[in-house]
Order: sequence, then structure tokens, then C-alpha cells
Amino acid sequence: MNNGQWLGLVTGVLFGFLLQKGRVLRFDKQVGAMLLTDMTILKFMLSAILVGMAGILMLSNFEIITLSHKSMNIGGVLIGGALFGSGWAIMGFCPGTSLGALGEGRWHAVFAIIGMVAGAALYAELYPFFKSTVLAWKDFGKIGLQEALSVSLWVIIPSFWAGTISLFFWFERRGL
Repeated sequence: MNNGQWLGLVTGVLFGFLLQKGRVLRFDKQVGAMLLTDMTILKFMLSAILVGMAGILMLSNFEIITLSHKSMNIGGVLIGGALFGSGWAIMGFCPGTSLGALGEGRWHAVFAIIGMVAGAALYAELYPFFKSTVLAWKDFGKIGLQEALSVSLWVIIPSFWAGTISLFFWFERRGL
């Protein structure tokens, strides 16, 4: 294995550990997130976004990585988001939590993993059809929040941090 693969393995194991310690693999947390009565999963995801957005921008500024993102395609976002949300609501797992639950020994997560792999294979087989239909819907190109708002990412990131931390305090006051 090369250094990138080792780093990926270590990062994946650490992420799984944090998922387990954050209790976001638990069924009651998944249901609470769907019912908007337990914000543990949302807080976990937002915390990862906060750290990731600052870390990725710093790596980009130091020219360790090059930022590049896919084009903003309305059809892909709407259909993909609906499928992801439906799968999460039905199975109670997203890709990361399904593997984490399997790692905890909850074998029913295998059905979610099989469903995700089958869905990915089906998408690959139907890609030519999707490319001429759903993916042909409005495409905004490679646009990000920075381009949409015409402001520096160093303005967006602290604003997002402040808003997210305020949201965390609100969740805590509400007992969520």
C-alpha cells in the first residue's frame, strides 16, 4: 500500500471510531434525526463540515491540494438527494453509518450496503439514459458558494462557523 492508501485507511478507521463514540450509529439517533427530535447526527455532520471546510481551504492555500468540484446539476442534486434521503429513512443508514454499524456487529446493515452497491451498479448501467435526461436538466457549471455570492471563502467560513455554533447553542437550550 502507498502512503495515500495508508492515510485513507487510518482516516477511515478514525472516522468510524468517531461515529461510534458519537453514538450516531444507533437506531434511536437515526430515528430522532428523521423526526427532528434528536440533533446528534446533525451536530456531528456540521462539526465535520466546520473542520473540513477550514482544513481543505488551508491545504489549498498552502498548495498541498487543488480545489476542484463537479458542476452544479439540478437534476442530479434533486434526484440524488431524494434517493439518498429515501434510503436513509427506509434503512436508517447512510453509507458511513452502515459500514460503522456493520463494524459494531449489527448484521442487518448488510442489507443497506447491498442496496447501496446495487443502486450504484444500476446507476452505472443506466448512466447513458440519465446523461440525456435527468443530467441534462439545468447545469450551472462548476459553481460554488464563493462564485454564487462573489465573496471570499474566508468570509463564508467564519460566517458559517458563527451560524453553526449559534445553532448548536440553540439546540442545547432546546434539549435537542
